[in-house]
Amino acid sequence: MTPPSLRLELLALPKAVPELRHVLRERYGGEGCADLQLCVSELLANVITHVGEGTPVTLHVRATADGRTRVEVTDPDPRVWPVLRDATGGDESGRGLALLDAVSVRWGVEAGPGPGSKTVWCELLG
Repeated sequence: MTPPSLRLELLALPKAVPELRHVLRERYGGEGCADLQLCVSELLANVITHVGEGTPVTLHVRATADGRTRVEVTDPDPRVWPVLRDATGGDESGRGLALLDAVSVRWGVEAGPGPGSKTVWCELLG
C-alpha cells in the first residue's frame, strides 16, 4: 500500500479513535489497512492516557522513499516519551507499544518538529 499523504490536526479524545479508524479504512482500505488502523489507534490512545485527554495532536501518514508507510503522531509534551513495557497476563494496560512493535518494521520517538513537542512514529511495510 503506497498511501496518499494524510495530515490531520485533532484533539486526542476517545471518540476520535473510532473516527480515525473509519477515515483510514475509507481512504486506504485493502491490504495493510488493519495494521495502519491499529498503529494510529495505539498512538492516539497513548496521548490520551499519558499526556491527557483533549491534547491537540497532528497525525501524518505518508509514504517513505523506500516504499514503507510512515505514521507520525505529534503532541505538545516533549517530556512524556513512550516506553515499551512487558505487560503480564493480569495487567490491564501496557500492551499498546508491544502491538505497535509487533506490526511495524520499526518505531521511535523524536523531539519536535517544533519546540515543545515530540513525534512518536512507526513504519509499516508497503
